[in-house]
Order: sequence, then C-alpha cells, then structure tokens
Amino acid sequence: MNYNWNWGIFFDLEPGATGTYLEYLIGGLGWTVAAALMSWVLALTLGVTVGILRTLGNATIERLCFFYVELFRNIPLLVQMFLWYFVLPELLPVNMGNAIKQMPPPWASLVPAVLCLGLFTSVRVAEQVRSGLGAIPRGQKMAGMAIGLTTWQVYRHVLMPVVGRIILPPLTSEFLNCIKNTSLALTIGLMELTARARAMQEFTFQVFEAFAAATLIYFVVNILVVVVSRRLESRLRIVGLIGSDSAKITAGH
Repeated sequence: MNYNWNWGIFFDLEPGATGTYLEYLIGGLGWTVAAALMSWVLALTLGVTVGILRTLGNATIERLCFFYVELFRNIPLLVQMFLWYFVLPELLPVNMGNAIKQMPPPWASLVPAVLCLGLFTSVRVAEQVRSGLGAIPRGQKMAGMAIGLTTWQVYRHVLMPVVGRIILPPLTSEFLNCIKNTSLALTIGLMELTARARAMQEFTFQVFEAFAAATLIYFVVNILVVVVSRRLESRLRIVGLIGSDSAKITAGH
C-alpha cells in the first residue's frame, strides 16, 4: 500500500476551525515550553536547596535529603505522572481533592505535570550541585569562614558562584531532558506538542507529516537551548577549572 504524502496538510484548517494545523502544533509548543519552564524553575529551586543541604554536615538533614533523592530518582517518570494526576487527589482531604479534580483544562493536567517533572528533575539537579560543591577545594570554604563569613554567606558569595559555572553543562542537559519529558504529559491529557501531533495524525491520517513536524520543532528548540547555553558557558568559564571539573561531574552523574 502506497502512503499518500501531503505536506500541504499544515495549511488546512484543524477541526476546531481556530487555525491551521501548523498553528495547532505551534500552540502545542507553547504548552510544552510553559510546562518545561515552570518545571525547571521548581527543579532548580528544590535541587539547589537539597544539594546544599546534603553538604552541610548535619546527619539528620542529610538522611532526609538522601531519602528525597532516592525516592524520586528510582520511580519511573511515567508512574510518577500517574500518581500525581490520579492518586494525589484521592489522598488529600475531600474538599481539596475535589478542587483539584475540578480545575479547568489545561490546568488540571498542567499542574500535576509540572509537579511531576519538577520533582523528578530536582533530584538530578541536587546531585549535580552536591557533586559541584565536592569539586571545590575545601580551602575556599575554610577561608570564607576564617574571614568571618557565616555559612550562608560562604555558600552565597564564595561557593555557589563557582558551582554554578562548573555544573552549567550538565544543567543544560537536564533542561533539555525536561523539555523532552513534557511529552509524557499527553498521558494525563495535556495538549502539548506531542499530544497535538498525535491528534493531528488521528484527524488527518498523515502520521509521518505530523510527527516529522513535531520532531523538527523539538530539534530546533533544543538546538537553541544548546546554543544559548554554550554562549553562557563561554562567558562564565573559569580558566583552568571549568573544563575538567564539569566533565568529571557529567561523567560521574
């Protein structure tokens, strides 16, 4: 059976008659980027916090952070997505659970997706922060304490500015993963890019065109992220430190 190619399908009106299929896919890209950015903000905030807490030397805090990391790192992402969407509302008090269930689309799917992706990515960021802090010579922390800085000030003004530069390459990889992992949100009803490509092929039966377009869009977006990251890495590079340490952290992770 011959496949009927139709690249002009992107300029046909989609069933909702709100625009063309190309505009339909671009709208899906908007939700993909929104979910990825919100997830990344959550992941970076929690990841940096947990990564720092794991290096403070408090045994109780370190055990709690270790449990947090191992919990979210060792459960498949798709399972976590279903847990946040289907199970969490049933575990909360009735009024709160009902409020979550009754959220209008797309928030009913977006919020669980952001929580899932954010927490899953945060544990990977936490490990990178912890590894980055471990790559800095202990003398820097001791010198900061010796001149009268508090522990918070040492991390804020001495250690983290260096760590941020060291772990920028692996952080870029995690952000790229965050963008790509948003595709799993289609399983809970978020109409992001992959979900819209799937809907397009169901409406038109032009499966190759739909997913070829989605693939190209993902590729272009990720390439843009890599280009921006490389520019930042070049500007923030600390000569003699960044190259070797970041490579070790990436390989070890």
